[in-house]
Amino acid sequence: MSQMKHIDNIPSTPGKFKMEKSPYNRLRMHFSLAKLTFWSFVFLGLIFVFFYRSPVSSSSPVSSDLSRRSLRTSSYGGPAWEKRIKSSAKVRSRNGISVLVTGAAGFVGTHVSVALKRRGDGVLGLDNFNDYYDPSLKRARQALLERTGVYVVEGDINDATLLKKLFDIVPFTHVMHLAAQAGVRYAMENPGSYVHSNIAGLVNVLEICKSVDPQPAIVWASSSSVYGLNTKVPFSERDRTDQPASLYAATKKAGEEIAHTYNHIYGLSLTGLRFFTVYGPWGRPDMAYFFFTRDILKGKSISIFEAANHGTVARDFTYIDDIVKGCLAALDTAEKSTGSGGKKKGPAQLRVFNLGNTSPVPVSNLVSILERLLKVKAKRLVMKLPRNGDVQFTHANISSAKKELGYKPTTDLQTGLKKFVRWYLNYYGNGKKSVR
Repeated sequence: MSQMKHIDNIPSTPGKFKMEKSPYNRLRMHFSLAKLTFWSFVFLGLIFVFFYRSPVSSSSPVSSDLSRRSLRTSSYGGPAWEKRIKSSAKVRSRNGISVLVTGAAGFVGTHVSVALKRRGDGVLGLDNFNDYYDPSLKRARQALLERTGVYVVEGDINDATLLKKLFDIVPFTHVMHLAAQAGVRYAMENPGSYVHSNIAGLVNVLEICKSVDPQPAIVWASSSSVYGLNTKVPFSERDRTDQPASLYAATKKAGEEIAHTYNHIYGLSLTGLRFFTVYGPWGRPDMAYFFFTRDILKGKSISIFEAANHGTVARDFTYIDDIVKGCLAALDTAEKSTGSGGKKKGPAQLRVFNLGNTSPVPVSNLVSILERLLKVKAKRLVMKLPRNGDVQFTHANISSAKKELGYKPTTDLQTGLKKFVRWYLNYYGNGKKSVR
């Protein structure tokens, strides 16, 4: 309290105040400086701890390993490393493109990278392999990519030095930005990871892209969650998106506004894709169809949510192969960015598309299909839909994607789940292999 009084006694006009030259005042000044120095170090220490413990972004988010959380990746660099990057990103088809895929070891990232590579495009992956879900699954996807000829650089999208280095090595024509903190419910546990990945990470990617010359065209993953609490169905790109039901949805909505800004100021060509409940082989263990399969095989009860007044909860489940076709079509129809070295030279393309299946299926029907495929009866536990960000239904209007991208989903839920279950039983050995 004496220190506060001492500070309050200093007049607001510097230079008109004379400190009495008494030993007591000098002692009190030294004591105050000592306290100020001490608390400054404490404050700086807290900043240091917070910075180096803040979660990193990727195909899916938050690592407990501090080395994963650093914004700098120390393992990159050198002639051999650069040679691998150039080889992976080399275009091998006549009219191919060179694509940097962020979140490449994620579910969608893996499938998109493989599809691009197989048609002769140059592909380089980037992923930080955090442990939001089982990292061993991401490593298995990485091995699949390596066999296909896609090299995945282990690094963070927030590492500006690394991203700049990658563009120095390869003048990418396109960026497929899929790295993000996924999941609706996890936002209640770790909200900072969503801001770090989905907002700060996106801004960092766009900052690098607007500065390089030539600027790449960018296709990035938004989400159907931006429709939030909308009740009009099916969801159209022209509908309002200012009622997010989760922090995840809010960060994706923020991403769309940020994309608009970079398009307007810097001439970046940007296409946002609103994915609707993607499922399939090599999927994410935090998705309902995935952990339902796991728990049914283990004999555990599964929670099936219902809305108020026993209302049906339904999702527009979209098979991964259909999503991949939409992603590639978005890349192929993306126009060149119009800026150069961070300066806009003319209007640039700005688009957003729904990529869904247009056939919402009640979650209870999903469970029934899994029961038939697994030949095991599920122990159903019907529960009220919690207020944790989940919405009652999703339903995509894909007329815009159909017209502009030629997008046409062809896989129904029964067929898609059959392919997923076949992969699951093969990968996990009929449930014997551990999965978190």
